[in-house]
Amino acid sequence: MRRDIFQAIADPTRRAILSLIALQAMTPNALATHFDSSRQAVSKHIKILTECKLIEQKQDGREIYYHFNPEKMKEVDQWIEQFRKIWERRFDQLDQVLLNMKNKKNEK
Repeated sequence: MRRDIFQAIADPTRRAILSLIALQAMTPNALATHFDSSRQAVSKHIKILTECKLIEQKQDGREIYYHFNPEKMKEVDQWIEQFRKIWERRFDQLDQVLLNMKNKKNEK
């Protein structure tokens, strides 16, 4: 099943896994030690993140290490950018309203 990136990052456990792997590549067992859930539950989260290509696995001897794929996060950043522009414009407008109010108050 092809999952989309937004589905993957919707879950707090998967976001936590991404945060850990972004700092350093980790094995599934190393990741599992950071969570109260079972190793199998963590593996399911890893599978979803891998399907979305947010993380990539690399074999090193008998161990599998998961690496963060920052390129894939660009898709999220591009989607958020449209909202960032709206927020910034609204904050600029609010700044102007507050400045006008302050100037009117100082004129009195």
